[in-house]
Amino acid sequence: MVPAAHRATGYLRRLVAQVPAAREASVAAWATDPYIHAFFATPDDVAQVFSQSEALRNCLQDHPAADEVFAVLGMAVNERRTLGAAQYGATTRTEVAQTTVNFSDHQVRVCAVSEAALREEIVLRVVDQLALQGLGEIEADTLRRDSLEQERALLRTRLKILERQGTGVRSLLGGDASSSFAEATRLQAQLDENDQALASLGLKTEALERELQMVCKLLAMPDAHVYLLTKKFLLDRMNVVVEDGDTRPAQEVELQMARIPTSPDALRVFSMVRFKRGDLLPERDMLAEARRLLI
Repeated sequence: MVPAAHRATGYLRRLVAQVPAAREASVAAWATDPYIHAFFATPDDVAQVFSQSEALRNCLQDHPAADEVFAVLGMAVNERRTLGAAQYGATTRTEVAQTTVNFSDHQVRVCAVSEAALREEIVLRVVDQLALQGLGEIEADTLRRDSLEQERALLRTRLKILERQGTGVRSLLGGDASSSFAEATRLQAQLDENDQALASLGLKTEALERELQMVCKLLAMPDAHVYLLTKKFLLDRMNVVVEDGDTRPAQEVELQMARIPTSPDALRVFSMVRFKRGDLLPERDMLAEARRLLI
């Protein structure tokens, strides 16, 4: 277990080291940082998202001397095809097919009071998630064993009843035994398949060792379950992708996306950010905003 855990933490530390430095998340940054501008529709959205984070508020509460908190901002990203205008030299073209990049479902759940502490916290969280995935596979293994044992008991009961009925009815009334024999043969074949499936799960006495092996296997191959992808966009101020030849002002953003065990079929965009205590909205303002959204 220990070598596998060391392998997982070593790989994850190298992976997290590739993540760019934390960006300032603020109203001022929305006007100057192309990433923060792309992530949030308006400058007011920045404080709203971070002020809604319970993890961020707890971090600031636990560290009253900290002027800022470092956090992982996770988002869903969607590319949508639309029609719009584009500038080619002195010519403006309308009804041009364009791609708009939209960010939604902003989440702030992992926080720390320094960038180094945040990077280490990310490593520990992902190691925990790998272990949880292993435990989930163990649970599935246990449920399958229980299901197979119940199925075996049912099949054996049906086979015994069929044998008794066959003997009793034929002794009283006579008749062809071929149908009963065929049914018994089918049930016996199902029992054999059931026994093979149970055998593949190993003995119950070996369950603990087998479960540890399953967790170790996941930790020993972290790169198969956790990795980063990057995608570059040239975006204008409206998050429209600027194609070659289009002369509109644009900034290149390189998005980092993570594949993690919790969502193997979905990739989330993420960025490390810094958020100042002074930008945190009072809780009463957050409640008023929530009521406004409900109306």
